Parts: sequence; structure tokens; C-alpha cells
Amino acid sequence: MAHLRSRRRLGLAVPLVLSLTASLGFVPAAASAAPLAEPAAQAADAPTLAYVVNTKSDRHTIESVRRAIAAAGGTVVIAYERIGVIVVHSANPGFAEAIRAVRGVQSAGATRTAPLTAAGTTDEGPLQLLTKSQAAKTASAAAGEGEPLEAEQWSLRAIGADRAARINPGSAKVTVAVIDNGVDDTHPDLAPNFSAAQSANCVGGKADTSAGAWRPDTTADAHGTHVAGEIAAPRNGIGVAGVAPGVKVSGIKVSDPVNGLYYPESVVCAFVFAADHGVEITNNSYYVDPWLYNCMDDPDQRAIVDAVNRAQLYAQKKGTLHLASAGNSNHDLDSHAIVDETSPDDSTPVSRTVDPHECFDVPTQLPGIVTVSATGVRNLKSYYSSYGQGVVDVAAPGGDRRYQIPDTPSQNGRILSTVPDGKYGFLQGTSMASPHAAGVAALLKSRYPHATPAQLQALLKAQADNPGCPKSYDQDGDGTQDAVCEGGKRFNGFYGFGIVDALDAVE
Repeated sequence: MAHLRSRRRLGLAVPLVLSLTASLGFVPAAASAAPLAEPAAQAADAPTLAYVVNTKSDRHTIESVRRAIAAAGGTVVIAYERIGVIVVHSANPGFAEAIRAVRGVQSAGATRTAPLTAAGTTDEGPLQLLTKSQAAKTASAAAGEGEPLEAEQWSLRAIGADRAARINPGSAKVTVAVIDNGVDDTHPDLAPNFSAAQSANCVGGKADTSAGAWRPDTTADAHGTHVAGEIAAPRNGIGVAGVAPGVKVSGIKVSDPVNGLYYPESVVCAFVFAADHGVEITNNSYYVDPWLYNCMDDPDQRAIVDAVNRAQLYAQKKGTLHLASAGNSNHDLDSHAIVDETSPDDSTPVSRTVDPHECFDVPTQLPGIVTVSATGVRNLKSYYSSYGQGVVDVAAPGGDRRYQIPDTPSQNGRILSTVPDGKYGFLQGTSMASPHAAGVAALLKSRYPHATPAQLQALLKAQADNPGCPKSYDQDGDGTQDAVCEGGKRFNGFYGFGIVDALDAVE
């Protein structure tokens, strides 16, 4: 499974924003991004690869590029005309080079390194199911207060979400889309708040809205269902509660059914679909495969950054705020040298040293996206969470099973939430931190329904509580600092503007 990294702040890192928008020529449109209908096709002859071709967004250019794609041996899967992104399959090994020379093409590249015929989430460690005996003990400890399993949910209490729900549980007019490996909407703790009309399967780049298409491929694919419960599990007396138990949640599946990877064309589809279906907030607990970092001096990786950025900016212009997890490598994302030994993760990885100021984690490092680091029950950065001054926007509970153990019935430092088949389980990671922050953003959107994504992000930062940099971060007690926090009480590399506060968001 892959590990997410992070990106520069909008407003705190103007050079990145300018370089992305100016050098790549991103032109997200303000109107509909409805794709031109085209039947999906795949060349029968292996190896067939997927590509994104990014063009000017006028119809004449796109039609001209379509003809060039066919001439170069490519088949259009779908064209998102308003943002100038075309998803293509081709078995021609020279396709990318040929299409980059076509007039009107601004960038183009392969979105994978292995043939189509051959999971980048940010949870840390395997799923741990809640046992029947643990559930019984927890329900007994609840003593009729809150949800039956809420005694295990230390994370709700850590950000005041239990008290916030009594004031304002969130509006059913607000939807948070979980862009992930699927959501099991049949779970009794998700069904009441699930929005099927805003859900889809975007695998391959083209949205499938048929009934249940958004569900996980197997019950082992628990990640998206867990995330959804953290955000919006209702207070219905069944199991757990979400941070915003009154809002809607939807599922947009983007994980490949063969290898579980999150390819660029699927994520492009997800952002456009969310925007065009009125989603107010998206949660992104993953990175776009196959590259952990996409370096701008590589034409394929540059095209990936270009395509996904066009889609997420389009969604922002339509009123959608995006949140993403910061990653689980305990890396300083404001450093100038990080060793990436995992890319490409769909074929044979090659060790490389990258500068995260020039090689971007997608979508997390894209402009305007809120990056979230993880904390444990002591409000201290989780041992695995990546960090970085000017990179992390806010922090939220993600769990810490090693050094921050809660006084709960199971004493499990992870996060308890919904998993497929009506079950519950513990996970930890920045994957779990991002949905906690997304839930607080949903409460803010419920309170301020006309807030733009930029205003909503500012509100999210304003209500956060910053513990400041710890005097020492020697977690394992070996005399060496396990990470170095830079910055002050107002803003620093561990927590950004602070740990989100649900109670402050509704008061």
C-alpha cells in the first residue's frame, strides 16, 4: 500500500502555485466539465497503456487533437472538454512522444508503467476488527450515553465532536465525497446518511453510476468505508458516530480492481464528477499512483500533475473544498531531499532522491488542497505522520498505537469506525486524520452554507487549536529527536494552524 505525502500551502507558498498555474497553463473552466460521450475501448494487443493528453480547452483544439490521437494509434476513453483532459489507451510505444508534438497539446504522458492487462491509501498497519467481546465491553462502558461503541471513540472527544453534535450535527444539504476504494453503503451505520445520487465508480476515467458501482470490490477493501464512518456515521443508536453525523456522505471509487492502485485518470474523473454533482467537500486519503512524487522534469509525471490539477481546480471553482492526508513516513516535507524507494509502484521501483518542492505528491501538494497531519490521544503528532513547516495546514486525530494509548475499554490508540459487512474495525494513519478534518469542514459548511472553498479553508484554520511545538519529540526514548518541529505557537510544521476543533466550529 502506498503512503501519501504533502504539498505547499496556498497563500504560504505562492511560488508553487504560480509555477503550477503558469508553467503548465492550467485553464479550468467555470462552466460544466461534462465529457464528450465516447465508448471506452482498449487495444487488444498488449501491452496497452493509459495516457492523459492535456490540451487547450476550446472545442476546435480538442477535435483536432482527437484526430491526432487516432492517427498515433490511440483510442479515446473519455474527453473532459471543459478542462482539456483526454484519457487515452494506446499500444503504440511511441504514442506519448508523437502526441506531444501535436499543435494544441500542452502536456501528455503515460499514467502507469505496467500494461493495463497486467493501493495507494494512507492507513498505517493492517485493519484490526472489533471483536464481539470488545463490543460488549464497550457497550457496557457506554452506560446508555452516546452510541453503543462511542466509548472507544477517543478521537471524537479529543476534538469536541461529541459535544458539537448536541449543538449542530451538520446539515443534510452538505455532502462529503469519499474518493477512495469504495464505500459499503449497505452498512447500517452509513445507509441513513449515504447519497447514492452523488456516488460513482470512476475506475478507468469514466463514471459509472449504476446501482452499487461505488461499493468496494471485496470486503477486505475496508479503507473507504472506514473513512466514510469517521465523517458521517449517524447518531442512530447502532454503533459509532461520525464527526458530522447530520451531513451526507458519498463514495467515488477510484481503486483499480486488479492491483488496488489509484491511477490519475480515475482521480480526474472523481474530481469532475464531485464538482458536477454538487459535492461540497472531498476527502482524499491516498496518493495518485504510480509515482509517490511526480517530478516536473519528467514528461509523463508532469502530465499527471497537469491533468489532476486541472480537475481539482475545476472542482474548487465549482465550490468544492478538498482535504488530503499528509502521509505516514515521518518525513519533513519542507526538506530538499527525500528518498523515494517505492516508485513506480505498478512495476519495478527504483530508488531516487527527490526535492518535494519540485516533485509533487498528487493530489496533496496541489494548490488549494488542505493537507492534514495526524495526532494521537495526547494531541501530539503521531509517530508515523509526515510534517513540514509551510506544508501542513491543520492536524486531526489519526491514531497512535505505540506512544499515545487512550483510557478506553480496549486501550486501542487507533481509530474505530465502520468496515464492510456491517462490522467495525480499528485503523490508524493520516488517512484517518483527513476525514476528521473533513467532518469539521462539513460542520463549518453547514453553519456557513455560502462559504467558498477558500473561505471554508480559512475558517477551518481559524478554529483550530495549536499546541505549539513540543519541547522534545524523542518518542522511543533513545536520546535522538524522532522529528524536528519548526515554527511557533500560531503556525508550525507539526500541526499547521492547529488541531481541528468541532466544538469551536459550531459555536
